[in-house]
This record gives sequence, structure tokens and C-alpha cells, in this order.
Amino acid sequence: MADNYLEKRYEEVFGKGRTKVKQVGHPLDELLKKNRSHRGYNKSYKVSRAELERIVAVNTKIPSACNQQVLRFKLVTHDSGADIVLRNIRLGAALPELHLPLEGTEPEAFIVVCSTKPENKLIDIDLGIAAQSMLLKAVEMGLNGIIIGAFNHENIEKELGLPYPPIAIIAIGKGAERIELTPINADESHAYYRKEGVHYVPKVKVEELVL
Repeated sequence: MADNYLEKRYEEVFGKGRTKVKQVGHPLDELLKKNRSHRGYNKSYKVSRAELERIVAVNTKIPSACNQQVLRFKLVTHDSGADIVLRNIRLGAALPELHLPLEGTEPEAFIVVCSTKPENKLIDIDLGIAAQSMLLKAVEMGLNGIIIGAFNHENIEKELGLPYPPIAIIAIGKGAERIELTPINADESHAYYRKEGVHYVPKVKVEELVL
């Protein structure tokens, strides 16, 4: 066999003659980093129903446990029930002294996630997949959001006239906060905090995530 045969063969297949693939859109790492939980929003930007529909549309392309597809979505905008949602949610439980969202930064668009069947482990798996996928789509569109689990379920269901029980609410808007990730060891505090106007979110280092 000729000297450097494998090296030359590799260059033939993967080197000089290789077509360069052009990257389209946002890299996943970039979307993940930008996908932070915003509790304050720029109220001058009004999220439209069409934008919420684009976000919900990702659910036609994502996995579903046992392919059950039982999640349904109520779209709420600034002129179609946002006031109802706002008075029935709580944000920033770890920073009660701030009374988040700050006045004038309240979210005004929401996706209320409902389930056609009683909530269980598989439905919660679907909820996690759906919520993350929708938030990534929102970030791709130049928007931000937050998953809200602290809300008055009974009031939301009744006042919005929902046919199924709500299991989560996702706020959508133009984020008005500066949020930074900060690496920590697994045994350090995981609580998010604010300092000099910056919202810091501790994240366990990858070295400690891998067993």
C-alpha cells in the first residue's frame, strides 16, 4: 500500500472536494443560551395572535409520549384576556421582595396549555417537550418567554372558558431584562438572584452532570 494512502483517501472524500455546508438559521446552542425565563417585558411590543400561532405550530413536529398528543392551547393576547391571566399568576417566587413582574413590565401575551386527559407522568413529559420547543421557537422569532406553574387553575379555567383543565401557562413577549448564566458546583445554591440590575441564573457545571 502506498505511503499516506489513507490520508490521501480521506482528503479525497472529506477534504478538497467536499462541498461546504452553509449553516441556515440560529445554532441550537445560541437559541438555548438566549432562552431564559423573562419575568419583565417591553410593553411597547404587542405580540400578535399570528405570532402565538407560529409558536404553537411547533407541536405538529415534536415527539409525544406514546404519540398521545393530548395537549391543547388557548392563545391570549393583550386584548383577549391578558388581564384575566395576569391577576391569576405569580412570578419570581424566589425573589418575593421584588414583587415581580415590576410595574410596567407585565407580560401581555400567553399560551395556556391544557390537557384533554387527566395529568399524569406521560402528559408531564409531553408538557416539558412542548414548552421548551415553543420557547425555542419564540427565541428564534426574536421573542422571549417563561413557563408559569404558579397560577390559580380553577379561576383560569373558569374565567377563560376553557374546555379542559390548564396545566401550565407560557408568557410570551419582548424581554426587558438582562439575564446571565453563572456556573456553579452541584453543592452550591441553585437559587437565582439579582445584583445591580442583572438577573443571575446558576447552572451546574457539565463536569458534575456526567456520571
